[in-house]
Amino acid sequence: MAKLENPVQLGVIGAPHGIKGEVRVKTFTEDPTALGNYGPLTTEDGATLTIRSVRPSKTVVVVRFKEIQDRNAAELLNGKGLFVERDALPDDLDEEEFYHADLIGLEVRDEEGETVGKITAVQNFGAGDMLEVRPRGGASVFIPFTKLAVPAIDFDSGIVTVNRELAGLIDKEEDLELREKDEPEADA
Repeated sequence: MAKLENPVQLGVIGAPHGIKGEVRVKTFTEDPTALGNYGPLTTEDGATLTIRSVRPSKTVVVVRFKEIQDRNAAELLNGKGLFVERDALPDDLDEEEFYHADLIGLEVRDEEGETVGKITAVQNFGAGDMLEVRPRGGASVFIPFTKLAVPAIDFDSGIVTVNRELAGLIDKEEDLELREKDEPEADA
């Protein structure tokens, strides 16, 4: 049970399905049934799982692993992430295509070049992808991962450019107060 050097999460195991050891899996792959195309999968605790079969079922896939023989063993997998090494994924991507894992660690700057922080994760809470950015000091902030909020990604320089306003990094009330202070007072 080796620890992966550069893990990429491909899915997360859910509840068992039936009594023969099958489990529901929420995949993060473009084609959910392609989960087994990347070789053996590894859980965060180092267990290796090999897919015997995979089939679609509503919003998940139902997977049977060679190592899991019954429902009791399947129940122990509930909630575990499934990972592969980054180099197991194909590199022949289209020009504006990339893996979310490749964003982790990139520096985030605003359009003026001021550093905002570093990307620590790409999250999806149900309303679209969000970049989790950790500033040098303070708590993480979440930036909507849209073309408007994130107009440029430069993998060569390791920099992601964000629009502060569209990324939600400007406090509207505070911004309004600053503008009011900068405006000349009207003569009475």
